[in-house]
Amino acid sequence: MKTTFADFVKNDSTLLKIPREGEVVEGTLIEKKPRRAYFNLGSLGTGIVFGREYINAKETIKGLSPGDKVGAKISIAQDEDGYIELSLGAAHEERQWSGVTEYKETGEVITVKITGANSGGLIATISNLKAFLPVSQLSNEHYPRVTSGDNQKEAILKELKKFTGQDLRVKVIDVNPRGEKLIISEREISDENVKELLKKYEVGAIIDGIVSGVADFGAFVKFVDNPSIEGLIHISELDHKLIENPKEVVKVDEAVKVKIIDIKDGRVFLSLKALKSDPWSLVGEKYKEGADVTGRVKKFNPYGAFIDLGDGEIQGLIHVSEFGGTEEMKRSIEIGKEYDFVITMAKPEEKRLLLKLKSR
Repeated sequence: MKTTFADFVKNDSTLLKIPREGEVVEGTLIEKKPRRAYFNLGSLGTGIVFGREYINAKETIKGLSPGDKVGAKISIAQDEDGYIELSLGAAHEERQWSGVTEYKETGEVITVKITGANSGGLIATISNLKAFLPVSQLSNEHYPRVTSGDNQKEAILKELKKFTGQDLRVKVIDVNPRGEKLIISEREISDENVKELLKKYEVGAIIDGIVSGVADFGAFVKFVDNPSIEGLIHISELDHKLIENPKEVVKVDEAVKVKIIDIKDGRVFLSLKALKSDPWSLVGEKYKEGADVTGRVKKFNPYGAFIDLGDGEIQGLIHVSEFGGTEEMKRSIEIGKEYDFVITMAKPEEKRLLLKLKSR
């Protein structure tokens, strides 16, 4: 049977393969020269590494012998001499990004060494690629517990620097070779472990805990019966009254009873105020619209001033519009001083009391 050239090509598809820029190929070293190296690329032809690419890959080429195979990336499909120009460094980097992409897709847990820190998180390397572990992706155990102050960023950085040189188990959660972005997470692992442990608990349950840390936004509490679980009491769930600093209510190592108010994605959210009697439930009887009250100015904010009505539990708000502006408000009343007010609106179900200064 007669075989045509078309049949021959059909049976050997490699004959139709055309080199494409950006394609990663395997080459076999043919010959090394002082400033260039030649590679056999099979049916594609002959590849060459020279110029800056040769300088960048000099150490790699130095370790190769004729017949050795190496991965390379096509930078120019055909130069004026008919060679395919190659980049060994680009191919190596592409394989590195391919490797970390596989970590992300498989969800594999890997161990990285922390090489540095900044106020936003930790820095590590994976396959010689720079990886970033944001503060938000640290496990609860390693989350920096700092409170507000003039040097809060410095305090966070000081805590994060303690991890330099340590090994952490992480997962790759975001890979962007073009943007050279590689994000890792420690929390993903701890959340998965906690998910299993949390199956025995339900929303509404009351548990014994130990305050394990305090931050601006709330307090961390470890379960007494299962210290591997650490929940968060948001600042709004510490007390019925306005809290400026969680340390006003709790301190580290204090034993507390808390209520589970939510379990979500491996995290548990707790409440301390849910187990306290709500003083606002009696506001309707004690504070009525039009009534005269005496209160102490507790705090200014852009909307007005919070007024403590004497029992430390109930606070009213006098709106900045009552004064005409923030500066006028601060000239009219002072923090820590008592004044006479009139209640203009009482909505205990919304925990809102609006006030105005009593005319003298």
